Parts: sequence; structure tokens; C-alpha cells
Amino acid sequence: MTITDAQWRSLIDARINEPTKASELLRRRKRRSLLRDGQLFIVAADHPARGMLGVGDDPFAMADRRKLLNALLVALSHEGCDGVLGSADVIDELALLGALDDKLVFGTMNRGGIMGASWELDDRMTAYRPIDIAQRGLDGGKVLLRLANDDAGTAPTLEACARVVTEMADLGMPIMVEPLPYRGGLPGPAKMIDDNDLLVKAVSIASGLGSSSARTWLKVPAASEVERMMAATTLPGLILGGAPGPDPEATFASWERSMRVPNVRGLVVGRALLFPADGDVASAVDRAARIVRPTL
Repeated sequence: MTITDAQWRSLIDARINEPTKASELLRRRKRRSLLRDGQLFIVAADHPARGMLGVGDDPFAMADRRKLLNALLVALSHEGCDGVLGSADVIDELALLGALDDKLVFGTMNRGGIMGASWELDDRMTAYRPIDIAQRGLDGGKVLLRLANDDAGTAPTLEACARVVTEMADLGMPIMVEPLPYRGGLPGPAKMIDDNDLLVKAVSIASGLGSSSARTWLKVPAASEVERMMAATTLPGLILGGAPGPDPEATFASWERSMRVPNVRGLVVGRALLFPADGDVASAVDRAARIVRPTL
């Protein structure tokens, strides 16, 4: 699917002349249950809201909103794609484009950890609040929890994530928690640490957040020891895509391996599918959908 010039102009005009239309469409859209077969495949598009715009060698690949929305429309049109994760601007745009009927919509919550900022790991809640997710017609939320022993910004982020886990459980709504081990950003940018021991620790910490784990899902990497990582919890896990690697086949193989773990129940993938190296979004999305549901 490709947004026509007329649709693009209509979308921009709606922003100016019908500012409440997106919210109305979200609340009125055809809804669905969280699970139909115990599996989920969600496409992620919350990266721009914290300044993460680069894909591969292009530092501003995700800065072209029309290109991003075109890729999202392709992904959401696939029968195996259950929904989308995004910030309010992206979700509103998709609602205005009529792409969210019978799809799950997850709102991202903490986007204050701007990529490359000195405070990056002090990741404030700057997007959806739990009450917004409940009242605006969304289906769930998501938080990023980067855990760095050498950065004090981890502490307020941990506290904030625990608070919204409790609030989402009280509202009876699912929340994805994405726990990742990190090294602090001074000097230089913050970096994820690819370490199996630290991933096990991160999953253990995320599983214990809040006063109830009833609605918590974990969003985790396809680690080399994914079985051991997910053995640290009984919570359901969704494998994140991360940045597109140099070998797409190795990436797909890691997702397939991860799906064999009993409490891994699907994928939440963004850049690797929306901006594949060969530019074929439809094929990349189809491949991912069939990893989650081989019978498609």
C-alpha cells in the first residue's frame, strides 16, 4: 500500500481542521481481543519519539514520515500482523488513514531518554499515560527499561516503570516491559550490553516490577541463550527485532529459534521489517508473520 498525494494532503488537512478526528476514530474503531491463538506479531514504530531515526547507514531513515507510514500500512495489511506499537503522533496518523480496525494498538510510554543525550538513561514518561491508554481506545502500553549499574538515571526510570506496571494492572490492561542491560553514556553514547548473564538479571528485575505481574509481558532480545533468559520467568515474552543486522537470514533464524521457547509468544519488530536492506517490506513482514504462525 502507498499513500497517494490526495491522501497525504487529506491527512495534513485533518491535522489542522479536524484535530479531534483521530481520537474519535480510535475510540470507534473495530476492536479485537488481545489473543486469538496465544501468539502476537506487533510492528513497532515508537523509535522517532526519542530521536532514534537511523537505520543502517542512513541516520535519518525514519525521519521521512510518509515513508514510515507507507511501510506501516504494508505491515498492517498483512493478515498475520496483529497490530502496532507507537507514540501518539504515529497512532493518530494510522487512525486517520483507516489502518487500525481489528488491530491491536499499543502506546509507548517513556520516550524521555533521548538518544545520545547525557540523561538518556533517565527515561521519563513523556508519551502515553496509563489513563490515556485506557480512555483513548488503545489496547495496551509499553515501557523501555534500560538497566545500567554505572548510571544513576536507571533508578528513577526503574521507579517510574514499576509505577505504570501497577497502574496498567489496576486498569486491567497489558503492558510490555523491555528490560535491557546497558552501559552508561558518559563519556560517549549509552550502549546495550550483549551479555547473557546480564539479560537473565534484567528479565528477573522486570518480572518483579510493580504490585502485580498479572498484565506484564516482556519484550526481550533473541539472545544466544534465549532459553536460559526466559527460564528466569513464567511471564510471556515477545522477541524484539532491534536494529537490522548485516545478515537478515541470521536474524530470522534467531527469531525462529526463540519461538521454540514455551513462554515466547511472538515478535515485536520495527526497523528490521519496515526498512529491510532490500527494500521489500511486504516480503520481510510475511517472513516474520510466518515465523510466529507457520500455518499462514
